[in-house]
Amino acid sequence: MSDKTTIGVGMVGYAFMGRVHSQAWRSVGAFFDLPLTPRMAVLAGRSKERTEAAAAQMGWDAVETDWRELVKRDDVQIVDICTPGDSHAEIAIAALEAGKHVICEKPLANTVAEAEAMVRAAATASGKSMVAFNYRRVPAVALARRFVEEGRLGEIRHVRAQYLQDWIVDPEFPLVWRLQKDKAGAGALGDIGSHIVDAAEFITGQHVAGVSGLTETFIKERPLAGESAGLGASRTEQTGEVTVDDAALFIGRMSGGALASFEATRFATGRKNAMRIEINGQLGSLAFDFEAMNELWLSSGGGGFERILVTEPDHPYVGAWWPPGHGLGYEHTFTHEIKDFLEALATGTDPSPTFADGLRVQRVLEAVERSAADGSRYTNVED
Repeated sequence: MSDKTTIGVGMVGYAFMGRVHSQAWRSVGAFFDLPLTPRMAVLAGRSKERTEAAAAQMGWDAVETDWRELVKRDDVQIVDICTPGDSHAEIAIAALEAGKHVICEKPLANTVAEAEAMVRAAATASGKSMVAFNYRRVPAVALARRFVEEGRLGEIRHVRAQYLQDWIVDPEFPLVWRLQKDKAGAGALGDIGSHIVDAAEFITGQHVAGVSGLTETFIKERPLAGESAGLGASRTEQTGEVTVDDAALFIGRMSGGALASFEATRFATGRKNAMRIEINGQLGSLAFDFEAMNELWLSSGGGGFERILVTEPDHPYVGAWWPPGHGLGYEHTFTHEIKDFLEALATGTDPSPTFADGLRVQRVLEAVERSAADGSRYTNVED
């Protein structure tokens, strides 16, 4: 740390996640009174030209073309990992061993073994670590957790979660890295299914204890992306195998006894980013859909659902932003994430969710894959 208030950030990766994380690092200090001031010290990417262009556009002071050099730098105290899952473990472990704090995009890793190694590294490191499940920081989701903690729903009996997208419905959509198991680890199950598992556990305070799952890949081959097809290649040579799931559907039981169902798909035609969760309890229910992210629906005492517009100053995070009725957007969830991360670093507490939380989600994903592969009716997460 260069002084008592400034902390240097190095970020690896500058695509979709890199852009939203950059927005968060730039804006967090303008809206929240923070104990630490982040400085966007260095951005790492493989292409020097593209990384320099991204750094200039997004506000980073310097660039590296090797993340290992970023980790070594004295002006970097936080390493922010925004790369595909196949590199999470290597970067995070190296950064922790170098004494850096680490925030890592979800899912934590591509395998349980990698996630376990990351948790071991975090347990002995001097730096703090966090996995970036940003939907925890949607004000309506945080308010839902508050309602459950206050006992408004009573005993939780049902958890119903969906994440529905449609961005690969077109069979001509190319074979990007998210559709390749060696890079992404899993398809819809890992990419968006991990979010609804974490959200369900966060809101209810319970863990997914066991699952029974199905997965499906609807389109088995896709055109190779960009130059990878090669000039003059035949149609057969221009396609590649999709090695991840397109959709996952699984039921389960929560650690507190609630029954749960989860659905993650990129083939829900017409659904763009419908991350939905409904919790039914003994005394009431709540429901949320990210496509209406400033709303939470609450049913109390057996009555019908009532809409809560989550824009009041006493709602989680909202007081730092706009007057009531002026909604927030996707990018604000990452700003809230960075705020909470920096506050934890300043107080020396463990940021949440921890790498151990990320490992628990990884175990759920792997249990779903095992259940789907062998047709087992029920698979314990800890087995």
